[in-house]
This record gives sequence, structure tokens and C-alpha cells, in this order.
Amino acid sequence: MTRTDGRDLGDGIAPALAELVALRAPAQGRRAPRRARHGTGAQAASPLRGRGMEYAESRGYTPGDDARHIDWRLTARSGQAHTKLYQVERERLSLVVADTAPALYFGTRVRFKSVQAARAGAVAAWRAIGDGDRVAALRGSLREPPVPPGPGPRGALRVLDALVRWYAAPPEDDAGLAVALDHAARLLRPGSRLLVLAEPASLSAIPRRRWAGLSAHAEVTVLALTDPLETDPPHAVLGFEAGSGRVDLDLGAAAQRARWHEAFVAPLEALVADLPGRGVRIAPLSTVDASDAWLAAFPGMRAA
Repeated sequence: MTRTDGRDLGDGIAPALAELVALRAPAQGRRAPRRARHGTGAQAASPLRGRGMEYAESRGYTPGDDARHIDWRLTARSGQAHTKLYQVERERLSLVVADTAPALYFGTRVRFKSVQAARAGAVAAWRAIGDGDRVAALRGSLREPPVPPGPGPRGALRVLDALVRWYAAPPEDDAGLAVALDHAARLLRPGSRLLVLAEPASLSAIPRRRWAGLSAHAEVTVLALTDPLETDPPHAVLGFEAGSGRVDLDLGAAAQRARWHEAFVAPLEALVADLPGRGVRIAPLSTVDASDAWLAAFPGMRAA
């Protein structure tokens, strides 16, 4: 499958906003509205992992207060010791990180990997607001700021609009997944959710210790975007366009097939084997899969 001029968006080559909006129903399922403490009118607090805390106010210091929470600025201005008070955050942050490596803008069946990434990100955004979260998104760019966290359908639609733009064609300023994760680390707070949509090669280039650091205080889920040609190529001679011309690969030959496996399959298998031990949930997502299929792979995220 190659991109040609004049094709409509949403044909499997580039995502369309309408198709991402339509994923709200499968993402949220038939779950009943979340009940607040007093009836159904209020927003229920999201479950927290760890201590997500935000500043509330400062008051005079009293013996026994934690010295780590002293408000040094107010203490200096007033001449009397003050301590900061914090409260638990009532809305969890769900952050979608979009890899925009050129290898994602490719596909042989059903849709491009980039389109599947956009669709999976939309599923995550709709699920997040269904859980009462604020949702945000970013990519590896040194110029474009993240989509700021927002609640409800309006917050989700801002994320969907960004996914449509990012996955229509490879951005010229793509700085890589490592930069995107650097941005994410500055936004995440204890108890946040992080969903990473990425090319397996991009994931393999990230030092393993980075994943352990991210998962220490956040719930991290990684979707590795794949295509059937990569994971299960036919036993045949396939022709590819390279910079110097056409290259024919005999994937029926054992030696050539072994090299193919080493290039495309082994790195993904290594990630699937290693990342769960570092607190990261990971699942491959093929271009032929349902875009919400990954929800069933993780307890607590399956639609009711």
C-alpha cells in the first residue's frame, strides 16, 4: 500500500476526525455513569496510584509539621515560619504519547500503522474521559507544545484533532520518541496514566531504565504498531524500492527469513519479554486488529 494524491482521508492511509470520533462507543462500552458520593450529579474522583498531590494553601507552622513542606518564600516575607498544605488531585491525567517515526507511515493490509496509532490513541482518549480523567497528548517535537490536559469531550476532541494532524504524514520536525518521553516525564504526576503509541524500532532504541523510571509513579501502557508483512511475511520473493533501485528478497530462503526475523520480529519479542518486568504493560497492535482490541489485554481497561 502506498499513498497516492487525491485519496480521501479515512481510507486507511490517513486518519479522519470522523472515524476517531466514532470510536467513542467501543472505547467506553455500556458502562453505567459513575456515581458520586451524593447522587449522580457530581464527578466521581478517579482512582489514584501513589500520592497525586496539588498545592492548596499555606498556614503558620506548628510543631510536628513536615519540615519538607515549609513555604520558604512566605516565611521569608513574613518573618514567621509557614508550611504548605496539599490536597489529593481529584482528576487523574491520561497522557497519550505519539511516536511519529517515518516507518509508521506504511501498511500492507487494512490501514497504515500510523492510522492504527491514531485510532488506538482515540480509543485511549475516549476511555480516559469516560473514567473522569483529564486527557493530554504530545509527540517528539522541539517546536510544537503538548496538547494541554482537558476534561470531557472537549478535551478528547483536542487530542483527536492532534492525532489526525500528526498521522496524516510524517512531521518534518520529528525529534524522536526519546524527546517525546522527556516531555512526558515533565508532565506526569503520581497516579497518571501514560499510553505510548510507537514503532517497535523506536521502542527498542529507548534505554530500558527509562521505562522503569516512568512506571515508578505512573501507569504505563505501550502499544507497538506492527504490520502483517513485518511479523509474518510470505514465503515468496518480494520486491522493494530502495535508494539505489529495486531490491528482491527471497523470503522463502531460510537464511533470508532468519535475517528478516532478526530485524522485525526479535526486537518486538524482546520488548514483550522485558518491559513487564519493569512495570510497563505492552501489547503489539497490528494494522488488521480492531483498534480497541488492546483494551482486553489489560485488566481493568476492558469495556463493561
